[in-house]
Amino acid sequence: MRFLPTTTLALLVLVFAASDGVAKEVTKIEDIERGASVTLQGEVTRILDEDEFRLRDDTGSVRVYVGWRNRVTVAVGETITVRGFVDDDLIDYFRPEIYAQEVVRADGTAITFD
Repeated sequence: MRFLPTTTLALLVLVFAASDGVAKEVTKIEDIERGASVTLQGEVTRILDEDEFRLRDDTGSVRVYVGWRNRVTVAVGETITVRGFVDDDLIDYFRPEIYAQEVVRADGTAITFD
């Protein structure tokens, strides 16, 4: 059996840990900032389109985009966790939208988006 040198193994662990790129700590919607990686928890309050929905927590609401190749697979009233990043949707004033990379349902089921 062949083992990797300790420095190579440590480097691989560091690369995998850094490649995640998504915040693990839950962010309140009122605290999101442009370009930030976020993890949000809240209730789906409205399906806006086949690839977008509105999420609300106790501080506000935000649009969540799942990507044009994906479809919304959550339901109004469902409590979920969304991991992704904040975009400003190219509007002069800050009207944020979350680009979802993953949605986790209350039962732990994870849905990953490209």
